Amino acid sequence: MIKFGTSGWRGLIARDFTFDNVRLASQAIAQYLLEVQNHRSKEIILGYDTRFLGRDFSLAAAEVLAANGFCPMLCDRDTPTPVIAHTIRARKALGGINMTASHNPAEYQGLKFSTSNGAPAHPEVTRKIEVHAARLEEQNWGFKPVPIGTFKCKGIDPQPDYFKQIKRLIDCDTLRKAKLKIAVELMYGTGHGYLDALLGDLGAKLTLFHNELNPLFGGHHPEPSAEGMAEVAAFIRQGKAQIGLGLDGDADRFGIVDKDGTWLTPNQVLALALYHLKKNRGWTGAVVRTVPTSHQVDAVAELLGVKVHETPVGFKYIGALMESEPIIVGGEESGGLSVKGHVPEKDGILACLLMAELVATERKSLGRILKDLEKQTGPFYTERINVSIRPDTKDSLLQKLGAGLEKIGTFKVQQFVTTDGFKYLLPDHEWVAFRASGTEPLVRCYIEAKSTAHLQKLRRACRRLLA
Repeated sequence: MIKFGTSGWRGLIARDFTFDNVRLASQAIAQYLLEVQNHRSKEIILGYDTRFLGRDFSLAAAEVLAANGFCPMLCDRDTPTPVIAHTIRARKALGGINMTASHNPAEYQGLKFSTSNGAPAHPEVTRKIEVHAARLEEQNWGFKPVPIGTFKCKGIDPQPDYFKQIKRLIDCDTLRKAKLKIAVELMYGTGHGYLDALLGDLGAKLTLFHNELNPLFGGHHPEPSAEGMAEVAAFIRQGKAQIGLGLDGDADRFGIVDKDGTWLTPNQVLALALYHLKKNRGWTGAVVRTVPTSHQVDAVAELLGVKVHETPVGFKYIGALMESEPIIVGGEESGGLSVKGHVPEKDGILACLLMAELVATERKSLGRILKDLEKQTGPFYTERINVSIRPDTKDSLLQKLGAGLEKIGTFKVQQFVTTDGFKYLLPDHEWVAFRASGTEPLVRCYIEAKSTAHLQKLRRACRRLLA
């Protein structure tokens, strides 16, 4: 029952994600920690997002952890994922358990385990937890709890320390002087009282969208995509704000809308963050991105003399590299970003503040800055398409892709990369990548071209290839 994906174990509430299964997963985590515990701390930070029964699920986990001799510390309100990551590090805790399904629909809940450095647990860790959970299930492990929601757990307010950390990382003076008009999309999530409070402290004039609690997220996915940021975009097009900033349900992903109402892709935001921190702030180090993230990042890095690292999909891989060497910024095409001196975990709050800071610093729109960069790097056109495949053909299709191809349509393959899935590098910095979904009968196809005409040709070629 307990299987960890890219970012934790997720399931439908009441069908998969039940109190019994949360206790089972918590016991498996406790057994893993008892095996590897190598310092005196017994503290484990517990948090939850704004989903149905989040606090009660956290208390169920706390009760199991306490029975195993640990000291669970529960955040005093729904709490952003990056805040929990920072709290683990700041308090030198043994780890953390966060009840969140991130940007998934409201009927889902999730459990995310982070290790003592605040990073998402690496696959080798989650595999051990899965083995413990399976063994406990075979043994018909049981637990006699107190009535749901009544377990007494020590509390903690993680906000003050997190605010101090963020204010060390951003240029507060520049933001205060700018007095930007900002539209903030909070999506009924944990970012309320965090992103808006920080911006308010820095003198921004705010208009808030969906800052109240709603476990159903207004009937939408709490994802700051172009669709999710549509209200903010319309507001900005009316001339009522200079920039739009948005967060997903647990505030680890970001959404950015420019002065003209254009939603910027996470690929573009990562390139802008690198540009800003290197050029305007003088930071040193490398940049790290995942396999399907745009090479626009690489082009900006080349302009600035910055080394590029490529990792598999999953912020845990980015975080591991950020812990091992100086990295200016790390990010992924799905909307995750962190910077040097911060947590090895996605932080949408920080990403939003950095984009506001860039606008305040250069007194230009983000689109204008991108256009100026593209005069030197050329344009980049990216797209991700999901192609449904028949389950009985999946293995043969993956074998064909894994054997290597000489051409993608009429485009000659120059290099074949198998770091994660199958990535084919083409002439003129164009490429395509394929990754099979682990939960659905589909293949995700990532495409990057230097013109819209080539993007269309590559899209058709990829669909034919996967047909």
